[in-house]
Amino acid sequence: MKTAAILLATLSLGCAAASAAAAASEHLTDVAYLQANRCRGLAAGLGVSDTGPLDSLIKTEGRSRLEMIYARGQQEQERGKREASNEDSRQRLTAELNGPSCQAFLSGAKDVSATAR
Repeated sequence: MKTAAILLATLSLGCAAASAAAAASEHLTDVAYLQANRCRGLAAGLGVSDTGPLDSLIKTEGRSRLEMIYARGQQEQERGKREASNEDSRQRLTAELNGPSCQAFLSGAKDVSATAR
């Protein structure tokens, strides 16, 4: 259990670092697009009601994705919702949703659209 928590923390920091490093572009990379979709699924599963900026970002960015990436984004949303419904993981997923990656997407900051390309 402790190893899983450490692995998740390391993975989260890696995603945040990758996001910050690629902030010079105007579009999300496929990885950032998938992360945004996961955040949307977590938000839905955890009952966050104000996801307007994130919804808009996903809609806009989804238009330029390959069908395979778009479909994977939908899967990530569903997986996030499903995981959030598990009481045992709600605390961990709430921390992920409140982490820097998801909060950047939820805030609608201008540099979020350049988070990782």
